[in-house]
Amino acid sequence: MSRKRVLILGGTGYLGQHVLQGFSEIQETTPCDLAFTHHSSPPPQALLNAFPSVLPFSVDLKSGNGFEAISHQFGPPDVVVNCAALSVPRACEMDPAAAMSVNVPSSLVNWLSSLEESNYLLIHLSTDQVYEGVKSFYKEDDEVVPVNVYGKSKVAAEQFITEKCSNFAILRSSIIFGPQTISPVSKSLPIQWVDGVLSKGNTTEFFHDEFRCPVYVKDVVAIILALSKTWISEAKQRKLLLNVGGPDRVSRVQMAETVADIRGYNLSLIKSVSASSVDRGVMSPSDISMDITKLVQTLGISPISFRDGVRLTLA
Repeated sequence: MSRKRVLILGGTGYLGQHVLQGFSEIQETTPCDLAFTHHSSPPPQALLNAFPSVLPFSVDLKSGNGFEAISHQFGPPDVVVNCAALSVPRACEMDPAAAMSVNVPSSLVNWLSSLEESNYLLIHLSTDQVYEGVKSFYKEDDEVVPVNVYGKSKVAAEQFITEKCSNFAILRSSIIFGPQTISPVSKSLPIQWVDGVLSKGNTTEFFHDEFRCPVYVKDVVAIILALSKTWISEAKQRKLLLNVGGPDRVSRVQMAETVADIRGYNLSLIKSVSASSVDRGVMSPSDISMDITKLVQTLGISPISFRDGVRLTLA
């Protein structure tokens, strides 16, 4: 069997780097050629040093500039993992046009569709913010009612992929947390940030009335690898929508309390406040916890508990 080609969009981002690492670790059992796209030029040297056989490509998702170079130098991919996004809700709110042009992968799908004999699986990262946030444990077939531009752009992306792609897996991810990447990302990582403020002895406000199901990054990678391996070995038609979260519904206060408990920090440093008391410049859904029964049943993967993930993150 010829070596399959895997393309990771947003390979320099937090999840993208972890996905690159995941694919590099299964080369003995599932050999494949790897490439990734990046928007910032040049890609981090630490990443290139860690994965010397992986090809980097500079791509502008808004215009599609850069995809042709992938066609010529890498070839048509068999698996495409789209981790690229404008994912800061406030930034999306301030520039809705940019949010739509980056988060709806039209240039990517148009390029893939133009390739001859192209038979690919698109694994696309969506978000729990497609849900309205007025109940607990949303299921995949619940109505999507996003309350902000970020969520709306992700709903538009899901609809676009569903209409245009023959084979896809859309992963509605909650907050992804875990260890830092090979080339450290500039954005603040949730558990590391909480650990940082509490370790300084600073009293810090946390919301008690916003709930998510944070998911450990290596579980997200395991899900992407499982989908990819099945496609590479069987290439059976796949149209899949999955909630990807951890098993625990937690508030920001509970997240902070878990970090404090594991680290031995004083719980009195955690000040519980309502989300409505802070103006973040963007609407935020209050409870977008997700039911992950379909994920567990479809792939046989059970994400680890929030507490265990925090322990691994801080180890």
